[in-house]
Amino acid sequence: MNAIVETPPDAPSSGKRRRVLIILALVFIGIGAVWTLYYFLVLAIRERTDDAYVNGNKVVISAQVSGTVIAVLTDDTQLVKAGQVLVRLDPIDAQTALARNASALGQAVRQVRQQTENADQYDSMISTRKLELTRAEADLAKREPLLADNAIAPEEVRHARESVELARAALIQAQRQAAASHALVDGTQVENNPSVLEAKAAYRDAWIAAQRNAVVAPVTGYVAERSVQLGQHVTAGQALMTVIPLDSLWVDANFKEVQLRNLRIGQPAEVRSDLYGGAFLYHGHVEGMSAGTGAAFALLPAQNASGNWIKVVQRVPVRIQIDDADLAKSPLRVGLSATITVDTTNRSGPVLAAQPADHAVGITQVYTQDLDKANAEADAVVRRNLGIQE
Repeated sequence: MNAIVETPPDAPSSGKRRRVLIILALVFIGIGAVWTLYYFLVLAIRERTDDAYVNGNKVVISAQVSGTVIAVLTDDTQLVKAGQVLVRLDPIDAQTALARNASALGQAVRQVRQQTENADQYDSMISTRKLELTRAEADLAKREPLLADNAIAPEEVRHARESVELARAALIQAQRQAAASHALVDGTQVENNPSVLEAKAAYRDAWIAAQRNAVVAPVTGYVAERSVQLGQHVTAGQALMTVIPLDSLWVDANFKEVQLRNLRIGQPAEVRSDLYGGAFLYHGHVEGMSAGTGAAFALLPAQNASGNWIKVVQRVPVRIQIDDADLAKSPLRVGLSATITVDTTNRSGPVLAAQPADHAVGITQVYTQDLDKANAEADAVVRRNLGIQE
């Protein structure tokens, strides 16, 4: 009689459970492997922060001379070009000062011309005095032999000798007067005489002051923070408005101190702004890192040595320069928040700048043009008073 062996009823379910557990374990192992690969291939060579804000140059427009505002020619949000007039001041006082300095410059030129003529006049006087001395010496030479023969009175010889002394003294006086006159004019032309140059400098200052009654924009940008009003009396150096160039912006990304280990100057960076919902990707690079944390430059820096110390992870501002081409496609605004991702694959660059910058942060030519025009106007005044036809 054969025995019948019955299979336990839970055996199929145990095998199925084992397979499910194995599959789940393989899935988790796979997820772990994928995460490990993702970490080492992506996350380990990326540093990311959303504590970042767009920044740019804020060019404060200030009055260069004092005066009363008679025209405001731009307003907030408007675009202005470099050299464009933004504000005009009352020009009456400056024009009066300019006219007064023009007269002083002309007078200086004419005085130097007069001094030159005086020097020539004294040169002619020297020649006259030399002739008089020669004649007096000749008269004396004729009379002295006659005195030995008692042919003339001694008084005549004495008078002849006095005439020689007087002629010699007159010659010395004329020579010294000529030297004094030449000291004022020798070595330079009239237009380069120190007196003329001093008056020319004063005229140039007055001319520039008159021109600077028109306050111009040193750069191209957009107006913000306009505070100047019509009829307001402003002083030199007083801020009137701000011009912000939006064609060259950067992002100040505040990375945690633990994220700085792999950051290097020159590493490529990606910038996303909430302005476009993160849809537009800006490209840039690490321009440099701050020399201190944000707390170190705070108005009230932390006093950790006081004993009330709490460990706080510090952040260091890192400048991310955005490519100008991307800014032209999708303009940003100063102060906008951004998300920064830096590719740290290449870590051969320096942590801090090793050499001084070889280019200017900003440059403008609008004020240099004032100087060139002022020199041209001063030269024209000099030529007119020299009698040179324009």
